[in-house]
Amino acid sequence: MELALKAGHILLEARSRAGLSQRALARRAGTSQSEISRIEQGRISPTIATLESLLHAAGYEGHLTLVALPVRDSHMLEDVTRILALTPEDRLREIRNLSRFTAEAHRA
Repeated sequence: MELALKAGHILLEARSRAGLSQRALARRAGTSQSEISRIEQGRISPTIATLESLLHAAGYEGHLTLVALPVRDSHMLEDVTRILALTPEDRLREIRNLSRFTAEAHRA
């Protein structure tokens, strides 16, 4: 989902939960009803500061978090089955070998 649409959805959700009209939220936030409408429709993408201010005016706060995307089309995924079949000792041996290889590569 496009970021502007997500911001609009978040704002709409906060405003709805607060029981506020667009006009009432705009009044609280010191902005126009049309700006609230454009954000909720995803027509404009607010800055994080603007979104925080609008959420605060609705009685909410947002928390931005990073979520790692799943790795796709990676040759490394082909090795998962082999690695899971290893004993714990064999896994440790592979890690030791990789560590040695990395250390040697850094020295070169």
